[in-house]
Amino acid sequence: MDDRNPFSPHERRTHRPLPTRIWQEDKPLDAGMQTPEMSLVEKRLIEMADKMSPRLGMDRRRFLQSSCGMAAAFLAMNSVFGPLFTVSAAEAADPAAAAERSRALQNQRIFDVQTHFVHDDYPGDVILELREMAKDWAPSIEGEQTLEKVRFDNFFEEVFLQSDTDLAVLSNAPNDDPQRYFLSNAEAFAARERVNEMAGSKRFYVHALFTPGKDGWLDEIDELVEARPDAWKGYTTGQPFGESKYPWRMDDEKLVYPVYQKMLDSGITTVCVHKGLLPENYREEMADTWRYGNVDDLPKAARDWPQLNFLIYHSALHYGGIPSVADQELFERTGYIPWVSDLARMREEHGLDNIYAEVGSVFALTAISAPRFCAGMVGTLIKGLGEERVLWGTDSVWYGSPQWQIEAFRRLEIPEDMRRKHGFAALGPADGPLKNKIFATNAQAVYKFETDGIGKDNLERMKEEYRRERG
Repeated sequence: MDDRNPFSPHERRTHRPLPTRIWQEDKPLDAGMQTPEMSLVEKRLIEMADKMSPRLGMDRRRFLQSSCGMAAAFLAMNSVFGPLFTVSAAEAADPAAAAERSRALQNQRIFDVQTHFVHDDYPGDVILELREMAKDWAPSIEGEQTLEKVRFDNFFEEVFLQSDTDLAVLSNAPNDDPQRYFLSNAEAFAARERVNEMAGSKRFYVHALFTPGKDGWLDEIDELVEARPDAWKGYTTGQPFGESKYPWRMDDEKLVYPVYQKMLDSGITTVCVHKGLLPENYREEMADTWRYGNVDDLPKAARDWPQLNFLIYHSALHYGGIPSVADQELFERTGYIPWVSDLARMREEHGLDNIYAEVGSVFALTAISAPRFCAGMVGTLIKGLGEERVLWGTDSVWYGSPQWQIEAFRRLEIPEDMRRKHGFAALGPADGPLKNKIFATNAQAVYKFETDGIGKDNLERMKEEYRRERG
């Protein structure tokens, strides 16, 4: 939690901004400034670390990287935000207690349906600012952040070896400049084969990008079908960073419906769509395209194509940063979260059972900075779409190893006052039925993942060896 400045003014105009700008009311403060609550969490966590680390023979940094330090962080957040995370003081003070909890959860299935890395020649390093920001939340991220940190080798280590993630989907993003794709479709398919060969079982799944409006895009679908992607991925804003020449609507019968037919004919019927997660000043920065990030084009498409499953990534949260005070107060007062609530209501309002939500990035951005808002977002999705239609994703490797996000969700609970006011159900224990559904079971409906061999394959042995070496 420091004062690193994430972007130059030019980069803020041309790229998705980083979620380090905390909003007061509806106006952004200077980059890096903290809310009073976040400052207090940091103060109390440092006090606990300085008190407990000498008892355990650690310096402060090593303590914060440990399971005890993670427990201390949740205790600090509870002391400021209220009882949102299930954690005991014993876990922060006793490594044996923390280890016992980890052992009890080691067989829990975790399927991360949104992960990323970039190709070796990816231009620019703006994306690294996400990791710089995440240093505040994930002490395992250390040192200078270089492009090596978001390439394959570190991705594999952080996602599969440093976390409890069992299976993952490699996602991707287009760009008007082909060199700025995170990966080409061919590179994504090659990565799937590489990981699954290393693992000795099918652990890795992949999206194929489709890009309506670009030259030859529809013909390319036939070639992609031959490679058998596990799902499709599209960006209605054309690209995640700034204005694009290729925005599109999901309900465009002339442009997009022909590709839905190809998808249906192929038998690959999961259509993942990036929605929301817009820049802080999106009405100016994306004046011509920001409206394509909304979900008002979803009901007609889902109704016209009931054989397809539409999985909305980022749960359509409108702003890709730490929630403003105004948004948090709006939720507390009314229960409304921009675009998330609109998405969640579609099942009841339109009678649609083929709409799903994914929580990548939006969980990472809210769990630490605004945990009540985070709990409200999860509760809103479950209440509206049903507990079978919310899927786990982390957007790692942008935020380092996903383990801190896994731990946050395992411990998260919707406060009783919020349950009474907004009609939410409790999330339950870390490995209870609801969280198990979100962590993995729900993905079965859209990814048809396999579990044969998992737990006895090469990757499991690699995980065990890594943990022994690293303690």
